Order: sequence, then C-alpha cells, then structure tokens
Amino acid sequence: MSATDAPGGPAAAPSCPRHPDRPSYVRCQRCERPTCPECQRPAAVGVQCVDCVAEQARTMRQHRTVLGAPVRADDRPYVTLTLIGLCALSWLAQRVIGWDGWTSTLVFVPYLGETEPYRALTAAFLHSESPFHILLNMYALWIVGPQLERVLGRARFAALYLVSAVAGSVAFLLLAAPGSEAWFTPVLGASGAVFGLFGAFAVISRRLDRRASGIYSLLAINLVIGFVLPNIAWQSHLGGLVVGAAIAAGFAYAPRERRRAWGVVVPALALGLVVGAAALRYATAPSVVELLFR
Repeated sequence: MSATDAPGGPAAAPSCPRHPDRPSYVRCQRCERPTCPECQRPAAVGVQCVDCVAEQARTMRQHRTVLGAPVRADDRPYVTLTLIGLCALSWLAQRVIGWDGWTSTLVFVPYLGETEPYRALTAAFLHSESPFHILLNMYALWIVGPQLERVLGRARFAALYLVSAVAGSVAFLLLAAPGSEAWFTPVLGASGAVFGLFGAFAVISRRLDRRASGIYSLLAINLVIGFVLPNIAWQSHLGGLVVGAAIAAGFAYAPRERRRAWGVVVPALALGLVVGAAALRYATAPSVVELLFR
C-alpha cells in the first residue's frame, strides 16, 4: 500500500506575487492578493499592494485649477522662491565681486544689447546698491508670485516672468533714442518682470471675476513712482506690464481643450515679437562707431 498525505495537513503559506519567496499573510484590500511588507502601501482602510496603487493613480483624474494647472499636494511656490533666491545671490555677488566683475557683464545697456542679447534677461537679476531696491521688488514678487504660480502652474508662471523681464529691457531699448544718454545708460532690476506679474494678476482676476483692488492700488502707486522719481526706468515697467498682461490673457482665455498647447505657443509668440522688435530697432539704428563720428 502506498503512503499518502493525511487529509487536513498544513497548507502552503501564501506568498507575495512580486516576491514568491516571502510568506505574506496580509492581503491587499483591493485585489485581495497577498502582499509582503515591501509591497504594502497604507490605504484608507488596511493596505493596498503597489500594483493597485499604481493602477489607481493611472486611472484617477488629476485635479486642476480653473486655468488648467495641476493641483499638487505640495503647493509651495518653488519657482517664486527660486527667483527670489537667484536675485538675492546675485545682489550679494554684486556687493562682493563689484561692478566690473559681475554687474557690468550682466547689466542691460541698449548699445550693447545687439552683440550681447543675454543682458536683456540677466539684468532682471541685478539690483542697485541700495537694499531698498531689491527688497521692494522681492516683496512685490512674493505678494503676487505664489498666487499666480498656483493658478497657472510652474511652467507657465516661469515663462510669464522671464518673457516679461526681457520685454522690460526691450521696451527701454525701443524708447531710447540712438546716441542719447539713455542709449548708454545701464538698466537693471526685476521691476519689468514684476510689472508683468502685476499685469497678469489684473487680467486673470478679471477673468475669474475676483476682486483685485489691492493689486490695482499697488500697481498705480508704482507706475506713478516710476514717472516721478529719478533714476527709475519707467519704460521697463511699461513694457513688462503690457507683455505680461498679453501673455496672461492668452493663458486665461485659451480654449479648455488646448490649454497645454497655448501654454507653449503664447509665451513663445510673445518672446518672438519682443525679440523681433529689438532686432528691428538695432537694424535701423546707427552703429556705435557712426554715433561717435557724427
């Protein structure tokens, strides 16, 4: 007679599908398969396996703001903080290295913009020696930056800020007569970019039917200061304001199904127009040599 296992003998321990060599007595609350400690993920009730968590994340619709930006669990304004940090580090470099070693290589001067176009952007990360200049600009950036960053998303907000910064420099260029004092005047500061955020905030607030009287007051005060006080480039303020408002209008009124495409096309088109205007200005302006020998 052959021997057989006795009925009711010990059953094999359940094992994790991902790790068959590991006994797993805990089951996923969703698929009910065994899951080892490495593959367990906390759920509202019990645990779920990593496969079910991944599938749920893939199929779950992501929450978005009214303008299509993803709603993140960590909504800290990283772009705003980065911009403030870069301006602060640059201001320290200006103080430590000095004008000749740092500021003079990055500041925007109209007559240098044709051969060194990067200055139109880098000038927005420089500030005057007085700490009040950078403190006022960074305060304004902190007031409106996080709100715009959350409603637009990080990529669109960064594009808005950077293109507005370039627009501020180009506006100063367009309004400076070749050979005049302004043509050789250095321009620096984040004001053009900040005014771009002011313009964007006003447009988006109107689009969302939200009150923005505080921002309107701050904008009006800064515009008046730019025309009244000396050594303030009101041209940059104006250029950043107009371009920032135009970009924000493109973002705010984009068709829902085409917001992603418009988020790329609108700032690219605005930058193209700004760069084109600068190129046309330089093409029609006399060279430095011609100006010196007039």
